[in-house]
Amino acid sequence: MLITVTSLFSLNAQEGNNSIDSNNQTKSANDSLLKADEAAIDTSISKDAIKSEVDYDAKDSMKFDMKDEKVYLYGEAQVNYENVQLNANYIEVDIRNNTVLANGMPDSSGKMQGLPVFKEGAQEYQAGKMIYNFKTKKGKISEVKTQEGDGYIKGNEVKKTGTEVMYIRDGYYTTCNLDEPHFSLATSKLKIIPNDKIITGPTVLKVDNVPTPLGLPFGFFPNKKGRSSGIIIPTYGDSRNLGFFLRNGGFYWGINEYVDASLTGDIYTLGSWGSNLTTRYRKRYKYNGNVNINYFKRVNSFEEFPDFSESNEFFVRWSHSQDSKARPGSRFSANVNAGSRNNFTNNLNSFTQDYLTNTFQSSISYSNSLQGTPFNFTASARHDQNTQTGAFNVNLPDVAFNMSRQYPFRSLGKIGNQWWRNTYKNFGFSYSGSATNQLRTNDTLISLNNLGELSQDFRNGVRHNIPLNTSFKFLKHANLSPSINYSDVWAFETIRKEVDPKTNLAIKDTVAGFARGYNWNFSTALTTKFYSFYQYRKGKIQAIRHVMTPSISYSYQPEITKGLESYRDTLGKNVEYSIFEGAVYGATNRIRSERIGFNLLNNIEMKVKSKKDSSGVKKITLLENLGFNANYNITADSLKWSPLSVNGRTRIGKFLTLQFNGTLDPYAIGFDIDSTTNEKTNIRKIDKSWKSQEGELFRLTSGSLALNFSLRGGKGKQTEKKTSKYASEEELEFINQNLDQYIDFSIPWSLNIRYNIRYNKTFFESNVTQTLNFNGDLSVTENWKVGFNSGWDFEREDFTYTSVNINRDLHCWQMAIIWIPYGPRQSYNLTLNVKSAVLQDLKLNRRRDFYDVIQ
Repeated sequence: MLITVTSLFSLNAQEGNNSIDSNNQTKSANDSLLKADEAAIDTSISKDAIKSEVDYDAKDSMKFDMKDEKVYLYGEAQVNYENVQLNANYIEVDIRNNTVLANGMPDSSGKMQGLPVFKEGAQEYQAGKMIYNFKTKKGKISEVKTQEGDGYIKGNEVKKTGTEVMYIRDGYYTTCNLDEPHFSLATSKLKIIPNDKIITGPTVLKVDNVPTPLGLPFGFFPNKKGRSSGIIIPTYGDSRNLGFFLRNGGFYWGINEYVDASLTGDIYTLGSWGSNLTTRYRKRYKYNGNVNINYFKRVNSFEEFPDFSESNEFFVRWSHSQDSKARPGSRFSANVNAGSRNNFTNNLNSFTQDYLTNTFQSSISYSNSLQGTPFNFTASARHDQNTQTGAFNVNLPDVAFNMSRQYPFRSLGKIGNQWWRNTYKNFGFSYSGSATNQLRTNDTLISLNNLGELSQDFRNGVRHNIPLNTSFKFLKHANLSPSINYSDVWAFETIRKEVDPKTNLAIKDTVAGFARGYNWNFSTALTTKFYSFYQYRKGKIQAIRHVMTPSISYSYQPEITKGLESYRDTLGKNVEYSIFEGAVYGATNRIRSERIGFNLLNNIEMKVKSKKDSSGVKKITLLENLGFNANYNITADSLKWSPLSVNGRTRIGKFLTLQFNGTLDPYAIGFDIDSTTNEKTNIRKIDKSWKSQEGELFRLTSGSLALNFSLRGGKGKQTEKKTSKYASEEELEFINQNLDQYIDFSIPWSLNIRYNIRYNKTFFESNVTQTLNFNGDLSVTENWKVGFNSGWDFEREDFTYTSVNINRDLHCWQMAIIWIPYGPRQSYNLTLNVKSAVLQDLKLNRRRDFYDVIQ
């Protein structure tokens, strides 16, 4: 049943009376009745009437009291007024006073059921009892519970004002969503300003409803949706070496809907300090990125002490990406990582991954495909630095202009036979041009001169490259791919060598000016495939397939004399050199070269019967790749054969992958003999086979083997019952019944092991290096997770960088432990904090950093 109460409920009905006209003549009875009816339905609205209609409904029953103008609703009752909805098992509507009273009703056991639920817009309040005035929008609520943002509020007595501000007495604030929260901030006074803030009086922290000594004179919690700015509360503590500190405190600024920024800092009482600026930006369907600038000054000990040290570290990160649909055909991106060499060693806030990384690289690039044309353009700036060696390389800028491969003869008609048509139709050419300006140095050598310029010069140059190629069938089953490549190099600085008459030493001078060099080569490759099948009629194995892909290549490179100069040494001999030595794109070729290359790839697969596969057959890869590569230099006067290169890759079962490679040299080893002393001097390869010297075909000079082992487990994996022909039925039954008590295969876990071994033997001395790394995690329960990362150093016979992470989900709290048990970063950090960002400063932190541990 649905009843609509409009503003007519508050109209004052008027009784009809006989009346007299202006001539004191009595009207007829019909006129008198008409006026009485008109008076009875007088539509004048009282000034106290509510402006909108009220809808109410009840599942059980409704009772109307016309005298007192009240409606009583029983059983899942509901009242709707504008954006207000009220549900309860008992509702009393007072039409005369525009109020509504809601309450629950006791069940057979006396427990109250169907307590009021009050909704106003997006806000929802659960109450024990409430009174609400539709006109003034004021109300009084007892035992209210509501959610404000990420927090939950409960109070014994609540007053709601017409401005939607709520005043609560004897309540609490928490971010735990349980009826009996794990923790709360209890207060006697609390004020809620929707979509703005929550203010409390003196508060006391309760854990499991037990008061603690921790409290605040007042509380202020943001309740505003969307962007807001504010202070970032620092963490505090003490360091044995650096003193008491405040860390990661500062200010967050929500600039606008596209950009925000945070500025935080660290300060230590013994002089160390740091700052960090982070800003993020995003424009939907356009671009997004972030910038982080970090600076840290570390002061160790006191100036009067011999162990005093001071370091200044900085690091800059910038990441920018563009939406692919923002500007089709063009793209700008950036990934910058640059700073001082020891930043992540000395910086107290560095992360594990940064500490273990030796090389940092940066790239800023803009590309445009020039739609509608075969051309594309790219301009970039690149940088890389090695924190171990100090090598510092910068390319600023790199410019590339390319043309995609063109087929000029494909539009021609049928000319000649099929072979000729395939040849000229597959003929194509392309173009690539590049220009660069680069600096190769060490970070310790970077400095500015008196003019504010770098003390070291950049190298620059331009290169043009035009490849021409085609391909066609050869002898029906092979493919032949001839190509010619032409390269042209421009340099803006060359070198000149001469002998210094004072020192009789060759000196090198740099000569400014334009110079051009060129190079070209011809190559072709013949490739085919051979298939071998081995079929089996019996057994689980059905067939084995072996695919071999052999190829033979030929390359020719002429001697190029352009750019060659010479000088006369102290012995009167002419020494040739290239003026392009040390140039960005290298020197032109001086020696004619002809080579024949041999390459062989192998792939082996097997088909076995499988009931799990829908086709009844499962394909297994025995050897994904096994390759052999070597070449023969026709023009060389000795040592014509290159070492044989072998590489392979395969997967063993589901969990193990194997990669290997090696270099096999066919030549023997010999010594140079000093003619005066008849002693052995330099050791080198000689033009004699290793087989004739040692009886073996090849000499292993280098090799490597990599094993990757990965296991995964998790929920849904059932424990398989064990079977064995060596155990009795009673023993197997006992094992299977008690298996889950010892091993729970449903627990999520992972284990990754990486083992690498490298072998090098140039001549007589060999060197073997091994590395072993392993990591994994284990979810002990649904809320407990343990992870680890470590390795083994075979040379030092000790563990490498090791860390253990322990995480515990405590419903509304979380606990994290990071422990590095030994090594240069030995430390631990224990944090217990509330999950919600609103109370992010409600946490307990205990840490001992690596710089405080006595080694």
